Amino acid sequence: MRPVLHPIARPPAALTGPGYDVVLLLHLACVLIGLLTVVVSGVSAARLAAVPPGSRPGEALLRYYAPGTNWAGRAIYGVPVFGLALLAQSEGAFGLGQGWVLGGLLVWVLVAAAAEGLLWPTERRIRSLLAAPGAGPPARAATVTGTAPGEIHRLCRRATGVSAALVVALVVGSVLMVVQP
Repeated sequence: MRPVLHPIARPPAALTGPGYDVVLLLHLACVLIGLLTVVVSGVSAARLAAVPPGSRPGEALLRYYAPGTNWAGRAIYGVPVFGLALLAQSEGAFGLGQGWVLGGLLVWVLVAAAAEGLLWPTERRIRSLLAAPGAGPPARAATVTGTAPGEIHRLCRRATGVSAALVVALVVGSVLMVVQP
């Protein structure tokens, strides 16, 4: 059985050293960046869905939906990497056998699967519908009409819904990690 830290008990030396602090900060940075990118994805999709058919989206939306990969969103992959490093540095104070650790890992697996399987493919499809064939960023589609305004709006609703669900899951996972029930 793994030792459970009492709130007043002195933590192991490994939990107070600078190496542990750096890994903890990297772990938290990945969580915050991942959460922020999911929020931005949902807000951008909601803003694009609000653009009336035949109207031109603002430059910020066109830049967000410029062709490319959402690399900032991939910060979520650092969460388990640095989380496992924290477990390894904890001198047995924390381990994979603890419910809150397994719960956090499960939440992360669900978030990663939903982001890779639903959110990011939806964003890629929106990007492809907004991009003018063979055009660079300055000559992007002038309006949301094009060939499929209804499809763009449907995709935006999907991206907004998936983003909202992922935000809830990431907040639940974060609370689980902080409270450590």
